[in-house]
Amino acid sequence: MSLSHKQSRYPILLFGVAGVILPAAPAWAEPTPPTSAAAPASAPAPASAAAPTSVPAVAPAAPRPAPPSVDEPRPPAWLRRVFRDEDWNVNFQSTYVWQKHPGFPAPYDGPHSLVHTAESGYTLTATLMLGYRPWRGAEIFVNPEVIQSIELSHLHGLGGFTNAENQRNGSPVPSIYSARAFVRQTIGLGGASSPVEAGPNQFATQVTRRRLVITAGQLAIPDVFDNNAYAHDGRTQFMNWALFTHAASDFAADARGYTWGLALEYYRDDWAFRWGHFAQPKESNGLALDFELWEHFGENVEIQHDHRLWGRAGKLRLMGFCNYARMGRFDDAVAYASLHGGPPDFAPVRRNQAKLGFGLGLEQALGRDLGLFGRFSWNDGRTETYAFTEVDQSVSAGLALRGRRWYRPLDTFGVAGVQNGISDGRRAFLAAGGLGPFLGDGQLPRYAPERILEAYYALAALKGLWATGGYQLIGNPGYNAERGPVSVFSVRLHLEL
Repeated sequence: MSLSHKQSRYPILLFGVAGVILPAAPAWAEPTPPTSAAAPASAPAPASAAAPTSVPAVAPAAPRPAPPSVDEPRPPAWLRRVFRDEDWNVNFQSTYVWQKHPGFPAPYDGPHSLVHTAESGYTLTATLMLGYRPWRGAEIFVNPEVIQSIELSHLHGLGGFTNAENQRNGSPVPSIYSARAFVRQTIGLGGASSPVEAGPNQFATQVTRRRLVITAGQLAIPDVFDNNAYAHDGRTQFMNWALFTHAASDFAADARGYTWGLALEYYRDDWAFRWGHFAQPKESNGLALDFELWEHFGENVEIQHDHRLWGRAGKLRLMGFCNYARMGRFDDAVAYASLHGGPPDFAPVRRNQAKLGFGLGLEQALGRDLGLFGRFSWNDGRTETYAFTEVDQSVSAGLALRGRRWYRPLDTFGVAGVQNGISDGRRAFLAAGGLGPFLGDGQLPRYAPERILEAYYALAALKGLWATGGYQLIGNPGYNAERGPVSVFSVRLHLEL
């Protein structure tokens, strides 16, 4: 803070007294008048006055110099750069899903059946999403996560499971782990730019229509591939496993749904091209990952085209995948069992081999608030399920409607249908009494595709809080026409901060 100084009146008083006592100064001693007319050096005096004919101008006292300011200590530039608010992104989510199915018709329960008596289960997850921008175009995100759960029938008896939050190693004891830890680099290559809003694992930014995006680290494959606007997030949209991604893709992941790897995305105007190479689990549906990425891997490619239909935006995606791991074939397991007796088992026949497949996806806006989506996926059906669920062919379609028409613009109503199927090889394996990671009624007397109808209403209860009521009707659960149908009722609470 600078200091101010008031001019003293005492020099003026002393000079006035001196003008009365001292004789008039000789002419040669008078000071030279200033050239400025605005500040005259003298004033005329009466002839009878003893004062001199002129009074010297009084120069203002020179202000004392202010003491030098003391700078407050400041952190170095690199540290100030690290802690800029715009370079940090912090979000939090927590989701509770409670589900119950009443008793349903079934002549028996097998070792891996959906229990035909009434039961309920739940999941509770919480995720902290921390992001930092270290340099232009780069983003680093870390997601510590915790879950506790009780699964319906220990996660057995279905191809399309009813709760996307379920994990294959769920427990009522809370478990904390790393869900994501990745770096994403975006390189602009020209074209018009458009804004991207800030959100979970996303900074507010501008992106060009032509760009390269490189993502490396720990993530979930659906974070990058098959990102459908209407059916992609089990925490806010449809809950069934067959509705958040391609059900037949058997995408590489550990028992919690995450993996490590590298993804490249190239955007050119209305087109996008994606490629990814990811770690498979060491064992079928296991938690530990195999980091020998050139020995065992999941590899995905995707082509996306953005279009306008009837003046409304839409996207069409074609994805191909190759999963290479130490897997067992269905026909090998059945043949081995016929020679050695007992039900077929994969353990003695596992070897390195590939599973191939593809998925076709569509999203299309039909109006300001209404959207349509559809998917078809297929795999060759020769090998056991290794990382996702026991589905070899799947087709799904549905609608999502925002609630603006009834003055609830943040609410969403959704309805969708799914049909899942399995290959002839898997059918023979199950009919002979084989047990997959999720399926195994002990026999399969009458096969039928598994059919699922799901409807939900998500109510924006408070800012950042959604309450959802849902219903799923499942026919031929586990592809067994002797069992079902079964109804599943859901309540979901989802919080975002």
